[in-house]
Amino acid sequence: MTDIAKLAGVSQSTVSLVINHMSGAKVSAATRNKVLRIARELGYPVERPGHPAAVHERNLIVYLTDELSTSPHAMQTIDGARDAAWKHDCLLSVYATRSDPEYEQTILQRVLGDPSLLGVVYATIFTRSVSVPAPLAGVPTVLLNCHTRERLYSSVVPSEVLGGFAATTHLLDAGHRRIGLINGEGWIEAAAERLKGYRQALSTRDIPFDALLVREGDWQVSSGHEHARTLLDLPDPPTALFCANDLMAVGAIEAVRERGLDVPRQVSVVGYDDQDIARYTQPPLTTVLLPNYEMGYWAAESLVAQVNGGVARRTSMKMDCPLVERDSVAPFCRI
Repeated sequence: MTDIAKLAGVSQSTVSLVINHMSGAKVSAATRNKVLRIARELGYPVERPGHPAAVHERNLIVYLTDELSTSPHAMQTIDGARDAAWKHDCLLSVYATRSDPEYEQTILQRVLGDPSLLGVVYATIFTRSVSVPAPLAGVPTVLLNCHTRERLYSSVVPSEVLGGFAATTHLLDAGHRRIGLINGEGWIEAAAERLKGYRQALSTRDIPFDALLVREGDWQVSSGHEHARTLLDLPDPPTALFCANDLMAVGAIEAVRERGLDVPRQVSVVGYDDQDIARYTQPPLTTVLLPNYEMGYWAAESLVAQVNGGVARRTSMKMDCPLVERDSVAPFCRI
């Protein structure tokens, strides 16, 4: 007990209170967990008689992400994971690593020794392939907005191809044939997948792909504005614009107005993400829902099922990105 006290940086009396499970003792949860962890590492018997370590309540889900950006996406996935965790009487603890491997390793060293740990939701801000940290090899883990080639873990990502297909098809159904795409950076998986959906939708109507109608933006209002202007200045300009996020769509709508044109009567516009701003543009923006909350909920729910339900099979989920119809799309009418 003296050794435990030294390593934990607490008094021997505190160790005694924790080891003997004195329920009325005013010892913080962090201190209690630290003492118990060190005691186990030293081989000291710390479980109550008749209560082996295996029955310790596992009610902590660690949500480990590379970034908590200023966009609402990360917060929405966290909300979904939190609500699913709470439904199962679990708490969600969130850590952001900023893609620092050393910091990530330090976090894992601290949290994986917690006897209350149920498992880990490993998340990324951009949809991408990841290398899961080695310490998670033996830990129940679900990947959120990311995936691995080996498919050793359950994972959930948005179905971006279907999202791009739905947005473009909606414009095609309205009679548009010259549809501009203001996309994000091509190296981002989501942008590449949305472009693929755009091209697939065109091919279903035997409309050849025209690279002149595609621009690569940076997800900001300014790039949507800039690229919409260049598209509208083409000799044969598009009658509709599909923007790969709502912010670029806001810039595109402003560019259309600056050209003295009306949205949607003369130029239709579709966005992507369904951020709050989409409801308040003039006109309200037709967009594609990025199911952040639903993905977060699915990840935590799947983790609990994997641990408590003994689910051995790993699932790779691509979650639907449905179209949200508002007022920024109108039937094509040549004026």
